[in-house]
Parts: sequence; structure tokens; C-alpha cells
Amino acid sequence: MAKQARAVQTWRSIVEAAASVFDDYGYERAAISEILRRAKVTKGALYFHFASKEAIAQAIMDEQTSTVEFEQEGSPLQSLVDGGQQFAFALRHNAMARAGTRLSIEGVFLGGPHPWGDWIDATARMLELGQERGEVFPQIDPMVSAKIIVASFTGIQLVSEADTGRADLREQVAEMWRHILPSIAHPGVIAHIKPEGRVDLAAQAREEAEREARGAADAEGSGAGSEAGAPTGDAGLRSDGSDPAARTGREGDEDDTEPAAAGIATGGVA
Repeated sequence: MAKQARAVQTWRSIVEAAASVFDDYGYERAAISEILRRAKVTKGALYFHFASKEAIAQAIMDEQTSTVEFEQEGSPLQSLVDGGQQFAFALRHNAMARAGTRLSIEGVFLGGPHPWGDWIDATARMLELGQERGEVFPQIDPMVSAKIIVASFTGIQLVSEADTGRADLREQVAEMWRHILPSIAHPGVIAHIKPEGRVDLAAQAREEAEREARGAADAEGSGAGSEAGAPTGDAGLRSDGSDPAARTGREGDEDDTEPAAAGIATGGVA
């Protein structure tokens, strides 16, 4: 179990480090040596989990879709809007989302399915659900509309990135929905849809950060008081855990006994 947990953590470290490198440099200029440096793993550990740079990129493109969850209860259209705003927020704060989007835009298809396929399919399913629940016009083709929505979002986030570094992306996505919704949804439904999303994720994140900061300050103050009154040499307890959401592509463990090496750039990278 210890080896499996270590393998899971190594996989996660590699993917997260690679996401930051692809986000910074794009696919062609991303160097394996830089991924190794940021992940703090050996070349042997990396190649245990991934056969190539292409395989790492594919894992990132698969992972980025997990940043959004469409609620199945309530209004399908509002859930679709909320999901788009979730991803807009992720593009500002999550290197995995940015890297996956950049890889898709650069055309790194890697011989697999079209990079926008998962987004289009998920959007089409929500539109179909909207038709079943009477929100979406029955004459609408869900797949055609899904492609338009995904393409519109992609273009808007690129323009927002160029204009403001995506600082205005939430409002730009809301404007996208204000233009699209009248063509696909009943007017009575649109009146109840919030194009900005039901939750201000940025405000929510700030509140959570403030709560964590207050909790850390309280814990530090409490710890200082306990330490002052505790016998000298009293040792505390420590617990270790791993990321349960992470996954590995193969069973077993990697060879990570060597010091982390600089590695060699592959695929014509810098």
C-alpha cells in the first residue's frame, strides 16, 4: 500500500508539473528536463508512468475536463451556464485547465479523439436534458448548438486573455450566454437564468482563504500557548496522506531511488 500511494503521488506530481510547463511554454517548447525539475522526480520515475511527452500531454487534456461538473438536478441550462463559469474561473486559477486548453488550441491531438470532443458531448447532453425538461426549444439540434457554444467560449477566453489576462472572463462569458440563450431557450426560462453563474467563485475562494488564514492563526496561537506550558521534549503526532483523486496509468511502483536528474529535452524542445 505504501508503494502504491507513493506511485499515485508521483503520477500526480508529474502531471501537475507538466501542466505548469505546458502552460508556460506550449507543447513544442516544453522540455522533459523542466518537467523533471518542477516535479522533483527522476527520469526513470517519469518514464515508468509515461512513455513519452505526448502521453503526459494526453493525461493533462483528460484531466482538464474534470475541473467542471454539470449538476443534473434543477435547471439544465443554469447548470450549463454554471459549468462554463466554473471553467472560466479555472482558467484563471488552475494550470491544468490552462495547459489543457493551450494544448487543444495548439492542435496537439496526439492521435486520440478531437480535443474539444468531451466538452461538446457534455454540452450536447445538457441541451438534450434541457429539451426533456422543456427549457430548450424542441427544434434545436443539441450537437450543432453545443459546437457553437464551445467554439464561442474558446474564442472569448482567447480574446479575454489578450485583453485583460482573463480578468474579465466571467463577464465576457456571461455576455456570450446573453447572446446565445435567446436562440435556444424559451423566454420564460431565460428570465430565471443567471449568466454570471449562481455562485461568485472568486468571492467564494476569497472567503475560504480568509477562513483558512484565521484558522491557521488561531492554531498557531493555540500551539504557542500549549508549547509554553508543555514539558520540554514533548513530541507531537504527524499524519501523512495521499491524493485520493489521483490515478496511475500502470500498476506497481517506479524507480525513484536516484537523485532527481536534469533529464533530456525530447521532441525538438528547447
